Amino acid sequence: MVPKPQIYDMADSILSQKIAQIDGVGQVFVGGSSSPSVRVELNPMQLGANGIGLEAVRTALANANANRPKGAFQDAGHRWQISDNDQIFKASDYAPIIAGYNQETGAPVRIEDLGTVVDSVADIHTAGVSGINTPNGPPGKLKDAILIIVFKIPGANVISTVDNVMAQMPRLQAAIPPTIKIDVAVDRTTTIRSSVRDVEISLCISVLLVVLVVFLFLREIWATIIPSVAVPLSLVGTFGVMYLLGYTIDNLSLMALTIATGFVVDDAIVVIENITRYLEMGMKPYEAAMKGSREIGFTVLSMSLSLIAVFIPILLMGGIVGKLFREFAVTLSVAIAVSLLVSLTTTPMLCARFLKSRDESRHGPVYRASERAFNWLHNEYAVGLRWVLRHQFLILCIVIGTIGLNVYLFTIVPFGFFPQQDTGRLGGSTRASQDISFDSMKVKQQDLAQMVLDDPAIGSVTAFAGGGRNSNNVGFMFIALKPLNQRPGRVSADTVVNRLRGKLTSVPGATLFLQVQQEFQIGGRGSDAQYQYTLSDENLNELNTWAPQLQAQMRKMPELRDVSTDQQNQGLAANLVIDRDAASRLGITAAAIDNILYDAFGQREVSTMYTALNQYFVVMEVDPKYQLSPDSLTGIFIKSSTGSMVPLSAIAKFEQQRTALQVNHQGQYPAVTLSFNLAPNYALGDAVTALEKAQREMGMPSTIHPTFQGTAQAFQDSKNNMPWLILAALTAVYIVLGILYESFIHPLTILSTIPPAGVGAVLALMLTGTDLSVIALIGIILLIGIVKKNAIMMIDFALQAEREQGLPPVEAIYQACLLRFRPIMMTTMAALFGGLPLAIGMGVGSELRKPLGITIVGGLIVSQMLTLFTTPVVYLFFDRLQWRVMKLHRIGTELEEAPGD
Repeated sequence: MVPKPQIYDMADSILSQKIAQIDGVGQVFVGGSSSPSVRVELNPMQLGANGIGLEAVRTALANANANRPKGAFQDAGHRWQISDNDQIFKASDYAPIIAGYNQETGAPVRIEDLGTVVDSVADIHTAGVSGINTPNGPPGKLKDAILIIVFKIPGANVISTVDNVMAQMPRLQAAIPPTIKIDVAVDRTTTIRSSVRDVEISLCISVLLVVLVVFLFLREIWATIIPSVAVPLSLVGTFGVMYLLGYTIDNLSLMALTIATGFVVDDAIVVIENITRYLEMGMKPYEAAMKGSREIGFTVLSMSLSLIAVFIPILLMGGIVGKLFREFAVTLSVAIAVSLLVSLTTTPMLCARFLKSRDESRHGPVYRASERAFNWLHNEYAVGLRWVLRHQFLILCIVIGTIGLNVYLFTIVPFGFFPQQDTGRLGGSTRASQDISFDSMKVKQQDLAQMVLDDPAIGSVTAFAGGGRNSNNVGFMFIALKPLNQRPGRVSADTVVNRLRGKLTSVPGATLFLQVQQEFQIGGRGSDAQYQYTLSDENLNELNTWAPQLQAQMRKMPELRDVSTDQQNQGLAANLVIDRDAASRLGITAAAIDNILYDAFGQREVSTMYTALNQYFVVMEVDPKYQLSPDSLTGIFIKSSTGSMVPLSAIAKFEQQRTALQVNHQGQYPAVTLSFNLAPNYALGDAVTALEKAQREMGMPSTIHPTFQGTAQAFQDSKNNMPWLILAALTAVYIVLGILYESFIHPLTILSTIPPAGVGAVLALMLTGTDLSVIALIGIILLIGIVKKNAIMMIDFALQAEREQGLPPVEAIYQACLLRFRPIMMTTMAALFGGLPLAIGMGVGSELRKPLGITIVGGLIVSQMLTLFTTPVVYLFFDRLQWRVMKLHRIGTELEEAPGD
């Protein structure tokens, strides 16, 4: 059995060094124990009886172990390097060292006469344990463990880094004795891999659904294959650009590609549908392909460019959120641009080559039956459209109502930041009373860790406490859940946390705060919970007064759970008040007293032992049994200038008081961070609003500056920027459409399709109990680009009919709506089915993607139901408005010119 100090030494000297050299690895921390050392634990009574001070023992230990240059001998032919046994490495070598001589008898006094010398560890105030549950076995038991925590370098792919580490596991295991086993306790990439695999499945399902939509509307093999070709070509082209830009396949880029499957086929659908229309009129394939693609080219260009314009605000967005979604926006924009190129080149070419004219094609009974069904739907739409055109005022009121409904819904929908994910990992922070001893803290930490390990959904627990931190009352846990399909009842991570929360209260004097680790954790200081609220003030006393009051108020809020503070100002202090006059008479300085106290109670490193791989220390202190209370100070002696041993109690008195274990800062000012998690069924926006209200009602002094930190701060910024981001997207689309149509009016008609989409998106979020998060906001911005396609197709053909056929606006828009009914239905259904796998996803990491799918599906359904009827009415309204403005302008011009005549 290898002792724990030697295991730590191998982990620190061998394993961590080898792991640090692996490609992608940034930092490697070793915890759970400390390096081997020789510990000299002295008996104050023996020191006093022999008249030997702590400083004499310290000097003897330092002098007994040396590592200095010694020179060399050499003659005409040889050279001898001088070495000696100046270094000693074992406790048995230090025990017989003479520390001094008895002041009465003059007999030599050795270190072993003054206490015990043992081979141990440099810091006894650190401990680590780990336990693993087998998939179907009983709960495991905690064992002492050394923890190796590996971090990747910024910008490295986490999956590649972990794969590189795993590939070196046999070599790492071979570098240490076979009795020491290396186990992976927590692997962050397990859920990332599952999530990526689930998105890849969703991507394949989206492609199949989009192809199925095309087939149901066109009902011909080649007519289905040709637009479907745009999907793989667009995705492959996007992969090429991603490679050149240095992007990786991750959750965000795959989510963008999944959504893109419903977009990239739209342009090809519009082109092939228009070509098919001319084929049905009897044209030859080549002639139909040339005429149809030329006629629809500007429409396709308008659709794609206006959709790309939606992403301009995201590309220019600053902050953490902007950096996260810039890759998402670029990926989607590239996919749309490639699909535009494919639709205007490859699609017409394939149509001319493989499609057949009406005279050459023969359709079966299934085709004829489906054609009758579509014709019935088309006729019903024509009937409804005629009724709408007769009741335009009512429809305009509905359009205005959707705008007002949007404003109302956006004020009542719960706001969130990122959806709460089940990553399969929990983080735990243990806090005990601030005056707890390390031995007591160690027991409580192990009890809490065993309770967590006993839960049937837990895969492994790794916990440690101590390790040179500022206080002994804090411990940490890394918890891995079993895969979702192995958890009894397939419970979520939040459910596991909620049921553990009640059990963990049975350990008195210590609280374990659990939080589900998220893939997106932004800034903030380390805390016990997911969100942080920081109070800073230049007046520390004022801060210490108000922070506990706010914490007590937060614990009463139904929106919050696991409220904790990093305020550590209630530790116990043994204050030694020196009588400086008495000390001066005896020739004792304050620095000498500090040295003695450090010698006795500070685990002082008094000598260094050097080896080929590492360096180790000789640690000196009084025996732990003489460190149990401040009364031990009475047994500590210090040598005066006359050589006599003076008890500390003769020149100092002891006072017990409270002290701060640590004082955190925000910038240059003292700060207290209050952390919290969300209660079930509450959004982050609800918690932020409640917390700000409570802080105002308390009447805190204006000198205290409250700010959210980390994720909560990023949420506030994103919430404040949300209206401006939507407005910027609308403005970008309006400008692009205005340039394309050379009109101020027609872009407004196209943008009138957006309010119904917003209503549908927010209603879908509310019906499914989903927050309006950043992901949902991206979905709403995407809707701005998607739903306007319907209006573009209608308006393009209406304007063309007015110019070329001389039709009045009412007849032109009526014919345009009927003519474009099929491509409108096809493109909308393709986009809807492209987002459907995301909306109903149940796999690992689906929580992140769901809001995007829900907003797109909900927005498209409501928008399609309304805009087929509202867009023609809005078009006619703006046409009349434009005519009246032009008439007034003409009359004004004539009146200005009249006097000159």
